Amino acid sequence: MTDALSITRDLVRCPSITPADAGALGVLEKLFKAAGFETHRVTFSEAGAADIDNLYARIGNTSPHISFAGHTDVVPPGDEKAWTVGAFSGEVKDGFLYGRGTVDMKGGIACSAAAVLQYLGQHGGKPREDGTGSISFLITGDEEDVAVNGTIKLLQWAEARGEKFDHCVLGEPSNVETLGDCIKIGRRGSQSGTLYVEGVQGHVAYPHRASNPVPDISRLIVALSEEPLDHGSAQFQPSNLEFTSVDVGNPATNVIPGQARAKFNIRFNDRHTQGSLRELVEARLAKATGNRIKAHIVWEPSNANVFVTKPGAFVDLAVAAIEDVTGRKPELSTSGGTSDARFISNYCPVIEFGLVGQTMHQIDERTPVSDLEKLTKIYRGILDRYFA
Repeated sequence: MTDALSITRDLVRCPSITPADAGALGVLEKLFKAAGFETHRVTFSEAGAADIDNLYARIGNTSPHISFAGHTDVVPPGDEKAWTVGAFSGEVKDGFLYGRGTVDMKGGIACSAAAVLQYLGQHGGKPREDGTGSISFLITGDEEDVAVNGTIKLLQWAEARGEKFDHCVLGEPSNVETLGDCIKIGRRGSQSGTLYVEGVQGHVAYPHRASNPVPDISRLIVALSEEPLDHGSAQFQPSNLEFTSVDVGNPATNVIPGQARAKFNIRFNDRHTQGSLRELVEARLAKATGNRIKAHIVWEPSNANVFVTKPGAFVDLAVAAIEDVTGRKPELSTSGGTSDARFISNYCPVIEFGLVGQTMHQIDERTPVSDLEKLTKIYRGILDRYFA
């Protein structure tokens, strides 16, 4: 069966908890091959990370080239006994399809696959009757983990083959409350680090012989997080720096610790690059420490850069397709966490539009069957307009 519900159920029944594939890519590869796609299964490796299997499928060899992207890996189900139905059963109950990955994001992939197969079936198996145009799928299996052997390397592999992408739709669950309320046209970048403050260990009864880093790190936390990094931009909300843990590694109550450390994360907008952001925070730290406090920051590597697909013809046709099916004009949003769109944006304009994300990663993750049908119609509307 090539309808969205059947494809989603087949995918959900594959317990593809990162990094396991559990047959999910095979479900899609079989469908694409039967429709005339050229398919490739590509495995990537990197020291310290699990090997990841990926799928690339394309039909057509000319522009315009639209790609649908997504990930078949899912987070663990948690306490399976707490689920209303089996976490990987793909069961429909009271009009809802249940299962881990239903929303994030096997449902989105299934809807795009169903839409493309329907479209090709009504256009002689080609994107355009004159033989021009291309449709492809970029499907990975490590988005929910470290994301080093998936989309980023699949895109590099495709580029080395001479593949060129004009536009991409990523089926992440972009909608907040109702299908059609939001398109993600960008994402803020993410940068993490650890603040270290040095002291001198000693006995609490003799504080003059020690230097306590705890009050100092408290002052620095306030200094770094109190002043805004910016006030937002045309497409983005303000950047924010959030401290997430403070630790001295000290089990004793009568010992002044010799070091304190605090982890933090920054979500930053297009007023910064990773380099300029680090320079800004380092300058504020230097000002706050003065000549007395000994402190430094260790920055973590990050592949989460800020990106934005500015409104234009591609965004407009997606908005029109959504409005035609749902009657809603979606908000153009850049909120939320990171996604694989950050990698795709280096190759072509990309938007994110999928199902409603309210239950993703939760017990009883589920989506209305009617939303699967509507999302398929929306993707079909995008294809109709794209190749018109």
